[in-house]
Amino acid sequence: MKSGFVPWGERMSSGTRFITLLADRLPPLRWLLGLLPSGRGLVILIPYVWLVAFFLIPFIIVAKISLSESVTAQPPYTEIIRHIASGQVSFAAAPKTGDAADATGGAPPATTTQAGSDQGSVDTPDQSAAIKGGPAEDVSGGFYVKFNWDNYDYLFSDDLYFKAGKNAVFTAFISTVICLLIGFPMAYGIARSPAAWRGTLLMLIILPFWTSFLIRVYAWIGILKNNGIVNNLLIWLGVIDDPLPMMNTNFAVFIGIVYSYLPFMILPLYSTLEKMDLSLLEAAADLGCRPWKAFLQITVPLALPGIIAGSMLVFIPAVGEYVIPELLGGPDSLMIGRILSNEFFSNRDWPVASAVAIAILILLVIPIVAFQYFQNKQQEAAT
Repeated sequence: MKSGFVPWGERMSSGTRFITLLADRLPPLRWLLGLLPSGRGLVILIPYVWLVAFFLIPFIIVAKISLSESVTAQPPYTEIIRHIASGQVSFAAAPKTGDAADATGGAPPATTTQAGSDQGSVDTPDQSAAIKGGPAEDVSGGFYVKFNWDNYDYLFSDDLYFKAGKNAVFTAFISTVICLLIGFPMAYGIARSPAAWRGTLLMLIILPFWTSFLIRVYAWIGILKNNGIVNNLLIWLGVIDDPLPMMNTNFAVFIGIVYSYLPFMILPLYSTLEKMDLSLLEAAADLGCRPWKAFLQITVPLALPGIIAGSMLVFIPAVGEYVIPELLGGPDSLMIGRILSNEFFSNRDWPVASAVAIAILILLVIPIVAFQYFQNKQQEAAT
C-alpha cells in the first residue's frame, strides 16, 4: 500500500465520527440529522426531492401567476397576497374582450389614490369592501388575498385557445400514429435481428440525438424548401415542373415531429418485443394459425405496454411543441406552444399564459393518471 494512503472506509469512518462529535456539541444539528432517512429510505427520497424541486415548485409558481392580474410593470403581474394602506382605492377592472385584451394584456390595472398601494382588485377578509370596479372607495389597511379566476374564464371565452389546443392535440395524435406505424416494424426487425447486430442498429436509432435538436430541425428547412434537395431532385428527374410547396405547411410540421420523436417510439417497443417468447408464435403456427392472425392476437397484445409507453413519450411533448411549428409550420400551424410564446413575450400577459400552461398540464395528466389507475387494477386482478 502507498505511504500515506488512507482507505476509503477509514476516511468515511473518520468523517462519520466528526459529524457525530459535532452533532453532540450542536443540538440543532443533532435534531436535523435525526430527521434525515438512512439507507434505503435515503435512496427512495432522492426522486421525490427531484420531483419537488423540478415539478412541484415550478408548478406552484406558474399556478400562482395564473391567479394574478396582468399589469404594466416588472414583473407584469400583481401579487396574490398584497398589502394596501388605508385610504381610497379606485379599481377599473374590466373583463378581457377581443382586441382590447390582446393590446393591453387583459383588464386595465387598478389605480390607487395613495402612494405605495398595490394595484388590482381586492377582497377584504371580512368581505366589508369587495372592490370590483367603479368609483373610489375607502378601505382599511392590511393584507388582502385575491384570486383572479378571469384568466381561466378567458380561455373558454376566446376561440383562439380552443382552436390552438384542438390543433395541438390533433397534430400530436396523428404524429403519434405515424410514429407507431413506422416504429413498430423497425423495433420488430431489430428485436428479431441477430444479437450481434442489435447494438449497432440501436446505435443508429440513437445517433441523431448526438446532434443538437435545433440543428436537426433547421436541416429539414434545407430539404423541404422550394429550392431544397427534394424539389431539385424531383425537377431533375422530370417528375414535376414547378417546386412543390412543402415548407410552412402542416405537412412539414408532421415530418419534423415524426423525425424528432420516432426514437422515443422505437426504444420502448424494442424493449418489449425483445422479451417476447417466440415459442408462442411457433405454437400458433403448429395449430394452423396464419401469420397475420398470430401477429394480431399474440404479438400486438404482448407489445401493448411498449405501444402505450412509446405513444405517451411521443404524444405528450408533441402537444406542447414550439420549435418545430415555429420553424417548419405556417400561419395555419397554430399550436399551443406558439400561443404560450406569444402571450409571454409579445403580449407580456403572463397570467393568461400561465393559465394556458396549467390547463394543458391538467389535460395531459388526467389521462395518464387514469391509465395508471386502471393498469394497477388489472395487475391486481391478475395476481
